[in-house]
Amino acid sequence: MTAQIQNERTPWGLVILLGSLTAMGPLAIDMYLPSLPAISAGLQASAGQSQATVSAFLAGMAIGQLFYGPASDRMGRRAPILFGVVVYIAASVACGFATSPIMLIATRFFQALGACAGGVVSRAVVRDRFGHSETARMLSLLMLIMGLAPILAPLLGGVLLGLGGWRLNFWFMAAFGVAVGLAGLFRLQESRSEETTAHAATESPLQAYLALMREPRLVGYALAGALNGATLFTYIASSPDLLIRTYGISPAAFGWVFGLNAVGIIGSNQVNRFLLRHRTPDQVLAKSSVIAVGFGVLLMVAAASGLGERWSVLTLLFMLLSTYGFMQGNTMAGALNVDPRRAGAISAMMGAVSFGTGALASAAAGVLHDGTPRPMALVMMVALAGSALCLHFLALPKDRGSIPA
Repeated sequence: MTAQIQNERTPWGLVILLGSLTAMGPLAIDMYLPSLPAISAGLQASAGQSQATVSAFLAGMAIGQLFYGPASDRMGRRAPILFGVVVYIAASVACGFATSPIMLIATRFFQALGACAGGVVSRAVVRDRFGHSETARMLSLLMLIMGLAPILAPLLGGVLLGLGGWRLNFWFMAAFGVAVGLAGLFRLQESRSEETTAHAATESPLQAYLALMREPRLVGYALAGALNGATLFTYIASSPDLLIRTYGISPAAFGWVFGLNAVGIIGSNQVNRFLLRHRTPDQVLAKSSVIAVGFGVLLMVAAASGLGERWSVLTLLFMLLSTYGFMQGNTMAGALNVDPRRAGAISAMMGAVSFGTGALASAAAGVLHDGTPRPMALVMMVALAGSALCLHFLALPKDRGSIPA
């Protein structure tokens, strides 16, 4: 299927379906955060083992995408998505039956291997159907659907924890997987182009990745998006300790504060859609990356000085995390436009780099943890500076020419 005219009416049915498939990962991450203390108590797990259930999931998300992307180029988009949903459902059930920390860590890894299929292949489906600028707008719409997960998931997870304990979270994830899987089975049409099919048959997945890594623009987009996204992963990993222990916010109110930042991300995604009517994705990226660095520096100053305490830190966190909405869809659209024949492999590479970078950043914040917001702020500032440098020196140099809209 060739790219469609950019200004056609928004296919909301497709947006909701792909957004729901993409949301499997964020839902599985955010829903059980309020249950971590209960999981530790129920399975007699140490704090390190509880944190490892998050790290294992991020690792699974990074590794799994490397397989689903090339598979979707070679086999089509439907089969890898449906396979991933089945793995996600089975692993969610296994998580609910976990009897030890090691079992939960392992099943969380496999749950991520299934969850990542929805995100990586959905992005390829969007690129199959739309051109560069319209792809960026469609990805912002997907973020609108996916962005509901960080808002609703912690709240729902807290409710389910009160109703039936932490295991009920995983039963809900399994049920969500069944619903989304059935929708995909009956509603998702194959979108892989004949050009992609023919090209994928001529090279192995390793050859595809090696070819992509020789594209400076692609590397620039991938690292810029991943390093900006690392701030979100760092916040997710640091937020329970920062909000509950350091700032004394009650566990019941944690979900509301956590969700407020998700509102900022969703809102910026929709502002991004509006800006793309008048600007190219690269123009939006150039300015938003610099603004993000500014917020990173201000957050570091507030965290180091203690000026304003929680109010300055939380306000700047909201502003900083909101830049995610301007960076992610546009870096993904730019990368996918570098070589549309390898859309699945590019989507996988972008996702793997993003989750891998996020895992490293959150781990660094954990190693530096001192009970203050300073380690988190430092990691975020460095990541945002790296994101801007990769974008401006690799993806956007003027002598490389501009990517067509």
